[in-house]
Amino acid sequence: MKAFSSALLVVAAFVAVCSYVQATVVESCGSTRSLVPIEENTVDISNCEKGPCKLKRRTSVSINQKFTPTEDVKSLSTTVFAKIVGLPLPFVGVDGTSACPFLFAEDGETKLECPLKAGVPVVYKRSFDVLEIYPKIPSLTIHWELQTKSGRSITCFEVPAKIV
Repeated sequence: MKAFSSALLVVAAFVAVCSYVQATVVESCGSTRSLVPIEENTVDISNCEKGPCKLKRRTSVSINQKFTPTEDVKSLSTTVFAKIVGLPLPFVGVDGTSACPFLFAEDGETKLECPLKAGVPVVYKRSFDVLEIYPKIPSLTIHWELQTKSGRSITCFEVPAKIV
């Protein structure tokens, strides 16, 4: 009976760990030098563990990103575009908008606003629609960046994707 209880405990712990680890594999932005390295971020893109992420038209995709600012941040804006054959095409309705209304405390539930304090973990939650008018594209790269008002990159990631 004791062996069964121990085995059950190990299986329960394994299931808990597997269900917790749902981060999407993303890359750093290359030429963009973010204050928070991508290794210290956790990014979760809905229905995508590893690129290329399939962005289905007529659906909504959510981005959850956990990061800890390394300095105080007064405000954040979102820079989002798709690189298609080397050309940046902005995500209409997301690119250039304030990130501040989409910030939460580490628990993911308690609403935060800007300014952010250095060393205090933050969860950024945002979703975007994949519109029916978007053409089917077999290969693109999504660039997602949070910047200060002066254009300084706080966090940035890229992930391969396709529109289906």
